[in-house]
Amino acid sequence: MSLALPILQNPTPVTQYTRRPDWLKVKLPGGEGYTEIKRLVDQHRLHTVCEEARCPNVADCWSRRSATFMILGDICTRSCGFCAVKTGRPTGLDLDEPRRLAEAIAKLDLRHIVLTSVNRDELPDGGAAIFAASIREIRKRVRDCTIEVLIPDFKGNEAALLTVLEAEPEILNHNVETVPRLYRRVRPQASYEQSLELLQRAKLRGATTKSGFMLGLGEQKEEVENLLRDLSDVGLDIATIGQYLQPTPQHLPVERFVPPSEFAEYKTFGSTLGFRHVESGPLVRSSYHADEQARFQLT
Repeated sequence: MSLALPILQNPTPVTQYTRRPDWLKVKLPGGEGYTEIKRLVDQHRLHTVCEEARCPNVADCWSRRSATFMILGDICTRSCGFCAVKTGRPTGLDLDEPRRLAEAIAKLDLRHIVLTSVNRDELPDGGAAIFAASIREIRKRVRDCTIEVLIPDFKGNEAALLTVLEAEPEILNHNVETVPRLYRRVRPQASYEQSLELLQRAKLRGATTKSGFMLGLGEQKEEVENLLRDLSDVGLDIATIGQYLQPTPQHLPVERFVPPSEFAEYKTFGSTLGFRHVESGPLVRSSYHADEQARFQLT
């Protein structure tokens, strides 16, 4: 079944520094929960994607005692056109990171965490072993904390994917980020087909799977519908759809700010395709309300 959505005319391209519409305004980070997490993250020399990627929801998530930790350093081997994380050549591998991460999570008594990472294409397994070790260390110390992993594509390495799955995270997430036509501009070192194959492999292994993408990069309505169909075809459980925001003048410009009503229509369309949950809205990010999604999947 296809729900026809209106094709909206793209206005003049806008940027991060143009006045944002009211629906994209968020409160500044602060409060006891935020301050405590910030202190322990700094103390344990950890990285969070909440800060590195300048997520607009950091205040909300940290106050809910939910956080997204970025492992394997803060330098990425890829240069995606939308991402604020530093690009370059990573040096070394911190084998003690899983222990420090688990200790910080135990002190914070977090209820749900998302583990993600930069791309480490120079490593044979893309860093999969550190993902698995981190999950196991967290399990030792915080047994009632649910874990979601947001993994890179591991360059199609199935053994690396299995290494992560064998550690049994509650949710396996890998973002497709945008429609296939825009990959060369948005994800020049990635493959749309490879990302779909990863999600399908994970699903066939019994994982609860999740993926997300952005609007506002020049995609068309039919392309978004087809993307959602592709994700449904590989058995995806959870889809997240959010507004792209340009992090710096050097990154891709925002083609348009998508109104909340259009996000709601995509949520309705996605629901007809059989996803267990669709999170769709201007401020939605991969880890937005991830704690609620995990609880929903486990009940």
